[in-house]
Amino acid sequence: MVSDTTQEVCIMGLTLAGKTFRPSDWSERLAGVMSPFRPGGVRPGSHLSYSPWCIPTTRGGVKCVVVHRDLREAEIMAWDFCMNFARDNELQVYEGRSRLR
Repeated sequence: MVSDTTQEVCIMGLTLAGKTFRPSDWSERLAGVMSPFRPGGVRPGSHLSYSPWCIPTTRGGVKCVVVHRDLREAEIMAWDFCMNFARDNELQVYEGRSRLR
């Protein structure tokens, strides 16, 4: 469960059982789907970059996606999509950027 005051959530590419999530490009795919959700809305060419509210990255060699609370404020359904993706795939979710460094 994510608290209402959390500014960022890190969805890790590790399942609750500790296994690496596949496919290996899952973080880029998820962030790509979220690319239209950005400050100022969709603009020509905005699909060519990631939204600042949903960024793929790695932590400790593990792929992850950092989702900013502003996404929730701008479009609750996009936020829910990310959180449901993590829940449905049994991925580890942490408040903040992550415990892994």
